[in-house]
Amino acid sequence: MEAEKTNPVERLESVLAAIGPMAVAVSGGVDSMTLALVAHRRAPGECAMFHAVSPAVPGAATARVRDIAAREGWRLVLIDAGELADRRYRANPPDRCLYCKTNLYSTISRHSSDTMVSGANLDDLGDWRPGLGAARDHGVRHPYVEAGIDKATVRGIAAGLGFADLADLPAGPCLSSRVETGIRIEPHALAMIEAAERLITVAVKPATVRCRLRRSKVVIELDEDCLAALSPAGIKSLGDSIASIFADLGQSTAVHFAPYRMGSAFLRADGP
Repeated sequence: MEAEKTNPVERLESVLAAIGPMAVAVSGGVDSMTLALVAHRRAPGECAMFHAVSPAVPGAATARVRDIAAREGWRLVLIDAGELADRRYRANPPDRCLYCKTNLYSTISRHSSDTMVSGANLDDLGDWRPGLGAARDHGVRHPYVEAGIDKATVRGIAAGLGFADLADLPAGPCLSSRVETGIRIEPHALAMIEAAERLITVAVKPATVRCRLRRSKVVIELDEDCLAALSPAGIKSLGDSIASIFADLGQSTAVHFAPYRMGSAFLRADGP
């Protein structure tokens, strides 16, 4: 088969060539950033990058997009997707991502008539991702999927392009994913979550950190090596600092530490 005769970049470039002019949704993560790099280097005049600036998007992600866009000469469009004005999104139901992506793609489509593309890869198809439904409804294409590329291959492509830091970038979902399902999404709470994760990152440099906002407490999830290295005094000190960040939420600010579990704030009707 042809896919077996070509390397992943060649397969991806072939898919992109067939798509033609495109609007690339760029979140700031390794998947969409690498897709934008390949698309721009293949045909600079045929793509524009769209990045949503929002309280739900970590500031580090927006800074990363701006930096690489300037270095690579991307045609970058910063947008407000307006998801926080959507009461369905703010209610934080299990399918919150559907409303997030619906707002994102609707906004991009108002700025561009080109084909929208996302950084979804083969690994994303094995999980429940409501946002893929929004992509289908808006005619969004997924070049990695069409080229038979998974997450590990995306990281390899990024490294091959000379972006080792991007290749090693840990997963960084939106800040709303830290809020337990059913708790209303509030911009000030998202800012506190980001501040808490930034404090932890500076203090102990974990491989992974998530600040989970639950109904009666805040849970700091860390990779097991980092968590095991923390002394009881260190945990208390960090916990006190984080509690002070959340002090004006008007609810219990008990801070707990736990091992990282992917998606632990996400609750579905049929279980977590």
